[in-house]
Amino acid sequence: MKCRVIAVLGTRPEAIKLALVIDELRRRSDEFETAVVHTGQHRTMLDHALKLFKIKPDFDLDVMRPNQTLSSLTGRVLDTVENACHRFEPNIVLVQGDTTTAFASALAAYYCKIAVGHIEAGLRSWDIYNPFPEEANRRLVSVMTEIHFAPTALSRDNLIAEGIPSAKIVVTGNTVVDTLRALSKLPHSWENTPLADIPQDNCRLVLVTSHRRESWGSDKENMCLALKDLVRKHKDIRVIYPVHMNPNVRSTVNALLQDTERIHLTEPLGYLDFVSLLQRSFLVLTDSGGIQEEAPTFRKPVLVLRKVTERPEASQFGMARIIGMSREGIVSEADRLLTDTEAYLDMSEGENPYGDGHGSERIVEAVSRWFRKKTPLLEADKEFKLPPRPQLRRRKTDVEVGARAAAVGKE
Repeated sequence: MKCRVIAVLGTRPEAIKLALVIDELRRRSDEFETAVVHTGQHRTMLDHALKLFKIKPDFDLDVMRPNQTLSSLTGRVLDTVENACHRFEPNIVLVQGDTTTAFASALAAYYCKIAVGHIEAGLRSWDIYNPFPEEANRRLVSVMTEIHFAPTALSRDNLIAEGIPSAKIVVTGNTVVDTLRALSKLPHSWENTPLADIPQDNCRLVLVTSHRRESWGSDKENMCLALKDLVRKHKDIRVIYPVHMNPNVRSTVNALLQDTERIHLTEPLGYLDFVSLLQRSFLVLTDSGGIQEEAPTFRKPVLVLRKVTERPEASQFGMARIIGMSREGIVSEADRLLTDTEAYLDMSEGENPYGDGHGSERIVEAVSRWFRKKTPLLEADKEFKLPPRPQLRRRKTDVEVGARAAAVGKE
């Protein structure tokens, strides 16, 4: 008897992080019968990702509507995923991360009394409105989950602190590292991409992404002004900013940054284009949770444009720094890395603390053991272990920089 699995995705990050899980499930077709449910939460960007990974959805739900509210989107995902569950009758529904798709799909499975496997479980910012609505989505999914696939030991500890039995938790590493390692080996050219017109000169590339709801308005304006300050101050950098499709983002960014010398606003990038850009970048400024996980694979320092993060491992390892959205703070922290070689090297050494490229295999093996009623879900020596923490070159400099960052944050 095969284990029947539904894997639900609705956004590009979900497709990226589920792609090799789906591939592994289908590779083990003697054990699993797999259906992919596509809610269509991010239609265009997700379809590009599905094409890249050669994933053909079995259910395409097309839930998006113009100017929709979170509650209306949640209701449509809940209803349509429940219908898919009735039609396919899975043993388990796999959801990924903290999206509306993940939350509503888990709720649909719960209503159908079907087990939920939560990939990337246990991340917490401890601020229910940061990120919004993702922090609440992720916590709510945990309540309905049968198997918690925690990417790191810290995520596991968060779940245990909330009363989740350790027997239901597997530390897997984040599957985005699996995908990045596979894609980074592919040849890629910027020709015929949104990056084609960017001059190939000696300028250092600063990759910027910022789209989160909590930064719309004055915070977004502060960030844009900080980017203008940086290109004025540093004549050897180019800022590349793939601008999110959301009009709340595009209106502010285009108004403040369009036609600014050495700031290149592009359309959203295909994932291969993005991976290529990340590899070539000198520095990353982002409010994206996924990019915080991706950049350490290529040892790129990350300045996190948020007040808190549910992914603190890179900060703890010295590979990222949470700097908020003040104009002065962004300029100060970016300037430090653009001018201080040793500070830059301190943030660009060590292995990715989020994964080792084998997360997908661990997830599928754990589902197989769960279905066959084997315990533990995964042997302890097969779970993901954090790599050794790198030693900083200059302890004194790190203390000084931390004090300066704290002072900037109080201004």
